[in-house]
Amino acid sequence: MAKKKERKGLGRGLSALMADIDSGPVVETPVTPRPSDTVLPIEKISANPDQPRRDFKQEDLDELAASIAGRGIIQPIIVRPAPNKDGFYQIVAGERRWRAAQQANLHEVPVLIRDFDDEQLLEVAIIENVQRADLNAVEEALGYRALMDRFGHTQEQVSSALGKSRSYIANILRLLNLPTEVQQYVRQGDLSVGHARTLIGNENAHALANAMIKGNLSVREAEKLVKQGLNLKNNKLIAVSKDADTRAVETDLSAALRLGVSIDHKPGSEAGKITISYRTLDDLDRLCAILTGGSR
Repeated sequence: MAKKKERKGLGRGLSALMADIDSGPVVETPVTPRPSDTVLPIEKISANPDQPRRDFKQEDLDELAASIAGRGIIQPIIVRPAPNKDGFYQIVAGERRWRAAQQANLHEVPVLIRDFDDEQLLEVAIIENVQRADLNAVEEALGYRALMDRFGHTQEQVSSALGKSRSYIANILRLLNLPTEVQQYVRQGDLSVGHARTLIGNENAHALANAMIKGNLSVREAEKLVKQGLNLKNNKLIAVSKDADTRAVETDLSAALRLGVSIDHKPGSEAGKITISYRTLDDLDRLCAILTGGSR
């Protein structure tokens, strides 16, 4: 029987892998000499299909392209030989610089060539982006999930290699349980991670997310909204989170009328709606008498 190939532990030698990426001092003892810096034709380089970062804001690319056009690329792009494609290379770190360089009409870019396998490629791509805070939370979670699913790593191994707590890894992975539409809100920056966490496991997550965005709710207000729940009719939001003053008025009116009272005040507006609920026809007669100035 052929001997099973031993899987390398996650993060093994990451200090060496990250030596070209960290801006701080790195103590490194390379086992083999490294290739020298070089330049490559930009068309010989392709993006990493497993790049965890999926969202590139055009305004950021425009700003970087303008800088590159004026000063060139200061930090080389890290690449590896492209699998099954001689003479071509795949980006390990620096796709945003590569995209901006194309926009700036550069024909060649400086690179560092490294012989990374698929596992190291994914590890470095995730770490490079996380260290620079370039990933949104959903992209970060997808990267961690890829490390776990494709290479069989545990949350403990991922947390240890990336310098994150296990609870951080577990919590961010839970974002992947949200509906696709809600995940997209997080990716676009319309919804913060704090808001998104309040929606995990809620069957009305999409409608709640829309209410949070439309009402510009704080995380604390969002938590109250989720706790209160939604009053939905034809998939439209009827009631949203109420502040303490509104609830106090509801209580006072309910006590005075001895009936259920609900006040729906539109956030940011002076308009709203009062709903009074009655249980019997006698209650309705008594309410009509009060409203018309008659006796009880």
